[in-house]
Formats: sequence, structure tokens, C-alpha cells
Amino acid sequence: MAKGRRRKLRFLYPLDWPLEKKIETVARRLYGAEGVEFDRGARRDLELLNRHGLAQLPVCIAKTPLSLSDDPDRRGRPRGFRVTVNELRISAGAGFVVVICGNIVTMPGLPKVPAAARIKVLPSGQATGLT
Repeated sequence: MAKGRRRKLRFLYPLDWPLEKKIETVARRLYGAEGVEFDRGARRDLELLNRHGLAQLPVCIAKTPLSLSDDPDRRGRPRGFRVTVNELRISAGAGFVVVICGNIVTMPGLPKVPAAARIKVLPSGQATGLT
């Protein structure tokens, strides 16, 4: 690429796809998964993000760096696995949805349960857990 010329960012999926389909596409095409499972909390998060018009955002998947699966014990490039989504978080400033897969710590140096985990936004838009 010539100096000063920038490539246009291309997503693996159209931004107007539903969040579930974006996540499934990344899991299948990038990680080689057979599919994706959404636990109960992740389903609630999906509903909330959809209700608030955030489904058009791109996704960033956070999982173990030890495997292409979400299981750190399945090293390297395993076959025949499904990725489990535990939680979806909005990264409003960055403009994407963080998809949490497996038991991971997303910020080094924080306690296992950071104070931010107590913060909830109710369907009414009111924030709780800030004190």
C-alpha cells in the first residue's frame, strides 16, 4: 500500500444484520465454530440492545486467547465446538458491542467483580448501582 493511502474498513458482515447473525458469522468464519449458543443472560442483553436500536453496531468478541474456541482447555484450533455467549456489553464511545464468551477478565488489574458490574440500566433508561 502506498504511503498516505488508506484501505477502506470492510466488515465480515453487513452492519444491518441482526447481532445474533453477526456473532454467528464471526464464530463460524473466523474461529471455525459449528455455531453459537446464547445463555439466558446473553438473550436478555440481546433483547435490550435490540429494543434500544443498537443492533446495527459492529461486534467485538472477547474470549480466551488460548484457543479459537471459548474454552481455554481446547488449545489451538479445535474442531466440532460451539461458542457460548454469556453477555453482551455496549461500548458506546467506541461504537461496538462487546460479546463476552467464557470466563474472562476484560480489564487487567481489576477485581474479579468490578464495581461497574453493579451498574444496570433499567428499561426506563434509569441507571442504578452508581453509589
